[in-house]
Amino acid sequence: MPGSGFRGSPRQLWKAFCWSMKGLRAAWCHEASFRLEVLLALVLVPAGLWLGHDGLERVTLVVPIFMVLATELVNSALEALVDLVSPGFHELAGRVKELGSAAVFVLQLATLLCWLLVLGPYYG
Repeated sequence: MPGSGFRGSPRQLWKAFCWSMKGLRAAWCHEASFRLEVLLALVLVPAGLWLGHDGLERVTLVVPIFMVLATELVNSALEALVDLVSPGFHELAGRVKELGSAAVFVLQLATLLCWLLVLGPYYG
């Protein structure tokens, strides 16, 4: 079907991969929250895979952790952009940063809820 499917070359895929790795490296080097969340993920992802009793439980325990990491990356990008365009204090710039942080927090709460709902019946 015309217009469907990926038509990129292997070189374009490689470039996209390299840009993604550069972004991950920047987040690791410049964002303490991202480093902490990665360290938690290194513990929680294997734990979730081990503690989940079937595929659905494992997905429910592990996927939210990656969602937190992805949202933290978006939040960090927003904060960097705000700092670029609004180096001085501005109420709206502060609100953007607070909203991005709140998005990460909401996903962290959702992750905790998933863990409690899945593991609570076994260990509660």
